[in-house]
Amino acid sequence: MVELALPKNSRVQKGRHHPAPAGAKKVKTFRIYRYDPEGTGNPRWDTYEVDVAACGPMVLDVLIHIKNTMDPTLTFRRSCREGVCGSCAMNIGGRNTLACTHGHEEVPGSTCQVSPLPHMPVVKDLVPDLTHFYAQYASIEPWLHTTTPEPQTEWVQSPQDREKLDGLYECILCACCSTSCPSYWWNGDRYLGPATLLHAYRWLVDSRDEATGERLDALEDPFKLYRCHTIMNCAQVCPKGLNPAKAVSEVKKMMAERLV
Repeated sequence: MVELALPKNSRVQKGRHHPAPAGAKKVKTFRIYRYDPEGTGNPRWDTYEVDVAACGPMVLDVLIHIKNTMDPTLTFRRSCREGVCGSCAMNIGGRNTLACTHGHEEVPGSTCQVSPLPHMPVVKDLVPDLTHFYAQYASIEPWLHTTTPEPQTEWVQSPQDREKLDGLYECILCACCSTSCPSYWWNGDRYLGPATLLHAYRWLVDSRDEATGERLDALEDPFKLYRCHTIMNCAQVCPKGLNPAKAVSEVKKMMAERLV
């Protein structure tokens, strides 16, 4: 189970209990992290006895049910509900994942614990502050860099070169991988993390891009790239089944090859 970083100088307060409604058919308890920067009595863990027979099968369905019928103050992010936008990434049962694609029955036992992504500043309740994460992503300049005059139609790419992008472009920047990485916990201020480095490799391996040298120069740093110790948490939790650790190793290989 990953560690949840609490706000500085804070102590966990006694949580509030929300009992199941009368006539509930199938009850499961959800222990949810609560934090309001403008409120009192937090951070804390509130418990909700939810009639899961009255809502959908996913954890996001449960959270929406709680907000609509039990506690309108509960705050979380969500959008597409299809595992595409990455908005509802959180820690469920000790695992970073997407609430919209993770079923509550996948968490064994009678209690399911839900908290924001670990080791990130908390904006409110289940909402982490991803400002630094997005700034790191922007730092790799994730767009096509070319010096050749732009063609009248499109940049041509062979099917073989296009296949090299598979397993890279699908990343939805949910931050599940980076917030599961101990190296990112320890050096998140300088280490770019698995998500950003996977995207960096996506542009390095793109046959249409003409700034490979400049991109590698920007990554040549003891912390930006080389804090990856192949712990593999990133690959284990990725909700899209990607392998950021492999992408990072490929970037390291490109670094080594250009020194030969």
